[in-house]
Amino acid sequence: MAEVLTLGYTQEELIKGCVAGRRDAQEVLYRYYSSKMFGICLRYANNYHSGEDILQEGFIKVFNNIDKYRGDGSFEGWIKRIFINTAIEHYRKSTNHTGHSELEKASFRQVSEVAVENLATQDLLKLIQKLSPGYRTIFNMYIIEGYTHREIAEKLDISEGTSKSQLARARAILKKMIHALD
Repeated sequence: MAEVLTLGYTQEELIKGCVAGRRDAQEVLYRYYSSKMFGICLRYANNYHSGEDILQEGFIKVFNNIDKYRGDGSFEGWIKRIFINTAIEHYRKSTNHTGHSELEKASFRQVSEVAVENLATQDLLKLIQKLSPGYRTIFNMYIIEGYTHREIAEKLDISEGTSKSQLARARAILKKMIHALD
């Protein structure tokens, strides 16, 4: 039996309705997934308004490409991938990639996992939000989304060394912020 998502729609009915361009199906899909996807947007965005822009762009892409969903994996995973890629595109468009070379030579210790475990998720997200866009993007892609440094380098058009050093620097900055909370 198909899972009923909301307002009596199954996932399959929502997808078919969105493919057909029905506004009621699009609205239900938006209401069902928007808060989860906005969380992704905020992890990458410089501020709340940028997060809203990414959310809007992401849903436009979902609705324009929903006919390409083949049903191979989870639908939510498919949507999530669109939002992650939209956030990365947004970062690439809004960021100048100069000044990375000196970071490649830096080495930093990792954030203490015990200290991170003691923070509430919301507190940690607020700290991550304070990172510069480059550090925040790489931290999110590597730690939260599970990309490899090679994949990050390809997506952001940077070297693997830059990805590694920016992740290390992000961890060091987060560690300082966490210790400042003690």
